[in-house]
Amino acid sequence: MILNKDTAKKTAEVLLKVKAIKLSPSDPFRWASGWNSPIYCDNRVTLSYPSVRVFIKEEISKIVEIQYGKPDVIAGVATGAIAIGVLVAQELGVPFIYVRPEPKSHGRKNQIEGHIESGQNVVVIEDLISTGKSSLNAVTALKEAGAVVKGMVAIFSYGFDIASDNFKNSNVSLSTLSNYTYLLEQAMDSKYITEKELETLSEWRQDPENWKL
Repeated sequence: MILNKDTAKKTAEVLLKVKAIKLSPSDPFRWASGWNSPIYCDNRVTLSYPSVRVFIKEEISKIVEIQYGKPDVIAGVATGAIAIGVLVAQELGVPFIYVRPEPKSHGRKNQIEGHIESGQNVVVIEDLISTGKSSLNAVTALKEAGAVVKGMVAIFSYGFDIASDNFKNSNVSLSTLSNYTYLLEQAMDSKYITEKELETLSEWRQDPENWKL
C-alpha cells in the first residue's frame, strides 16, 4: 500500500539519485536467487546521505503513526533494516529491537535482539520487499515471542504478486514509501531511462523469474 503518491515519487527520485537503486536494462544484474534483473536495490546506501536518511526516517515514522498509532516497540529486520529501524524508533521515542533470519547457534541463541514483552504492540521496519519471505519470517518470530505485530513499513517494494499473496495469506499489513510502478514513472519523468528501456523494465516486472534480455 502507498499512502502518499508525492512521497512515492520523491522516494524514487532520491533512491535513484544516490544510486541506492540502479537500473541497467541493457546489462542486467544477477540476483542471488538466480533471477536476471534490470534493477538492483541496496537501500543501505541511503545511510551515507544525511538528508536522505532523515527524509526516509521522517516519512516512515509518519506512516507508522497514521496506520498503526504509536507502537510500544519498533522492530528492524536484520541486517538491512537495522539502521533505519533505529532511526524510526528514535524519531518516535520508543524502544528498538531487531530480528535475525534465524536464532544464533551459540550464546543465548537469540533470534530477537533487545527487550520485548508479551502483549506489546510492534511495527516492523524493512528496507526492501521482494517475495516477502524473510520479512514474514521476522513477523513469525515476533509473534512466537508474544508480540502483537500491527504491521510492516518498508522503503521500497518490487510489487511482485507473490509478495502480495504472502502478506495476504499471513494477514500482515504492508505499507511502503515507494514501489516499482512509481520508480518507473519517476525514472521517465527525470529522463533517467528511455521509452525503450521502460518497455524492457516493464516486461521484466511481468515475469521476473523467467525474464531474459
